Amino acid sequence: MGDKALKEIEILIRARYPILYVVSWEEERVEEMLLRIANNRGKMLFSWTVSRGIKQYGESDSKGLIESSRDPIVALDQVHKFKEPAIYVFKDFHPFLSDHAIVRKLRDLAISLTNSYKTLVLVSPLLKIPPELEKDITVADFDLPDLEDLNILLEKITAQVKDNPQIKVELTPTVKEKVLKAALGLTLKEAENVFAKAIVVNSRLGEEDVPIILSEKQQIIRKTAVLEYYSAEEKFHEVGGLDILKDWLRKRNLAFSQKAREFGLPYPKGILLIGVQGCGKSLCAKAVSSLWGLPLLRLDMSRIFSSLVGSSEENIRRGVKLAESVAPDILWIDEIEKAFAGTQSSTFSDAGTTSRVFGNFITWLQEKKSPVFVIATANDIEQLPPELLRKGRFDEIFFVDLPILEERRDIFKIHLEKRKRDSKGFDLDLLARESAGFSGAEIEQVIISALFDAFESGKELSSEFVLGSIKETVPLSTTMKEKIDNLRMWASTRARPASSAKSPEAIPEMGRKIEL
Repeated sequence: MGDKALKEIEILIRARYPILYVVSWEEERVEEMLLRIANNRGKMLFSWTVSRGIKQYGESDSKGLIESSRDPIVALDQVHKFKEPAIYVFKDFHPFLSDHAIVRKLRDLAISLTNSYKTLVLVSPLLKIPPELEKDITVADFDLPDLEDLNILLEKITAQVKDNPQIKVELTPTVKEKVLKAALGLTLKEAENVFAKAIVVNSRLGEEDVPIILSEKQQIIRKTAVLEYYSAEEKFHEVGGLDILKDWLRKRNLAFSQKAREFGLPYPKGILLIGVQGCGKSLCAKAVSSLWGLPLLRLDMSRIFSSLVGSSEENIRRGVKLAESVAPDILWIDEIEKAFAGTQSSTFSDAGTTSRVFGNFITWLQEKKSPVFVIATANDIEQLPPELLRKGRFDEIFFVDLPILEERRDIFKIHLEKRKRDSKGFDLDLLARESAGFSGAEIEQVIISALFDAFESGKELSSEFVLGSIKETVPLSTTMKEKIDNLRMWASTRARPASSAKSPEAIPEMGRKIEL
């Protein structure tokens, strides 16, 4: 267990704070910590649950159980009557804090405990403090297991299976760090379960088990309505072009490692990807998850806003707190401009809700110390609040333009091979030339359309089918030419190019001729 929580709570107990409130799912870890404090201070340790009543720690039920103490009022009376120095752990007491009689009893008890060597510790996964008790209860921090805690658990598990010839333990220092980093954000019980699951599934414990460990975090995300968990199915080599952006991301592949911390590097904050629709911004977010081996969480801004007063602000706080709880991870916010487009007029349109949500988000973005890497995408820079573009919010702002000739060639090759076609059988140079002004998404749809045509005709896919599909497609760069030109002009001095192409190709006019 990390010493930070132990020292903080021990100081509060020594200072005779009467009632402490520890927010945690891990009752066993909290109880273990309080037992250490009790032993250090020469105190007894009691625990209470509504199903069992008060029981002295370490004693059998027949000796240590106090009869009739399941009732919370009776249990609090027992705390008051007992004269010896002691720590009392009341588990899941929050449902009773809506009872006025119990609230009054706690206020009375707080006065008597201040002049004694007794401390009442409420342990609950939920923080629920009635206004009457806000001055009597002190909330104590108790973080999830850190790397040291997880390392102790992993060492214990590997020691148990090391003599089993059917189980291979392949934990080099580098691999071990990856496994422990993947388990950050889990409780000790969750980590123990998922380590055991990896051993059962693969009969080993090594780097290949990182995805299994990350899948446990998916269970945590599924239980919230604010974040979505995305499995890393897209690979980094499946992103065509964007060489500058990809190189920038590769250099930060080890940015979350302990070696990077020792070197003096901070955690990277995130990037803002601005550009033409369908040019790979969202694909990059998914591919980075695969490259870095980190879970990808999507913050759905449409779920943030609620009609209930104060709920929207609470939703954004809960969303970023959850992202921090399973860190290190990647937080993806798609089309961020749509969520905060009404910031400037928020006072008149929605009583300031959008403005307050935006304020909470950018403050967190600026001040966060946790290893949560934010990838935000935007298509329309005119709707972006200027505060979002300020230095310090993101590490870098990249502009993703339409792919040039060489990039389109790579994109055709990638999508053909994804559909189990040998790209050597296609005239990729011709396809790339004739698809000038097409985005990556439009190239993918061209190939899908050509596959339908080939399937309907009973023939194999060929360059002729793809060229025919290109001819039938009107790209977005043609219908939105003026807007794309304005976007390029804006990005030329305000954002870093995602590709090393010196200048974008001219957007082709309609009516171009294609030779089939």
